[in-house]
Amino acid sequence: MQENRFDQNKQTMEGKEAPGAAEEAVQDQAPEVPELPELDPAKELAAAEAKAAENYDLYVRAVAEADNVRRRAAEDVAKARKFSIEKFAEAMLPVVDSMEKALEACANEQGPLKEGLEMTYRQLKSALENNGMKEENPVGLKFDPNTMQAITMVKDPAVQSGCVAQVFQRGWKIADRVLRPAMVAVAQ
Repeated sequence: MQENRFDQNKQTMEGKEAPGAAEEAVQDQAPEVPELPELDPAKELAAAEAKAAENYDLYVRAVAEADNVRRRAAEDVAKARKFSIEKFAEAMLPVVDSMEKALEACANEQGPLKEGLEMTYRQLKSALENNGMKEENPVGLKFDPNTMQAITMVKDPAVQSGCVAQVFQRGWKIADRVLRPAMVAVAQ
């Protein structure tokens, strides 16, 4: 039985290479390590600093853009609050004009109807003024094409040339924005 083991070991050894030879073959087949390029720390530092500066610049720009968006949004909200009544106010101006014409028509009358008209007119004007609207009556002022619309030119020795001699329809402003220009006659 011992012979069989010996024979088996011998056969096994013959099929295999000697232990020292296997190690040499593994060492010969080891992959070669490629040579690394020489690193220049000064160049790497300069590149890293340039990248850091670029990223900082992008950061500063992003923060500035965010601030601008925030500021514009706040301005838009303020304008929306300031001018939110504009369309309603434009619709109310003909009502004010009609009330003024009604008061002119009943100027010589007395009674509760006239008193009611006057009180309603005062309340309407007060409501408009409380919501940021101002009435413009430019009689005697220098003509301003931004806030007035010249309908005609008249000769009036009592009024200086280039000034408003007569107002046909008063103008209105809402928060310093012209809602309706005054229709005027300008002195020559």
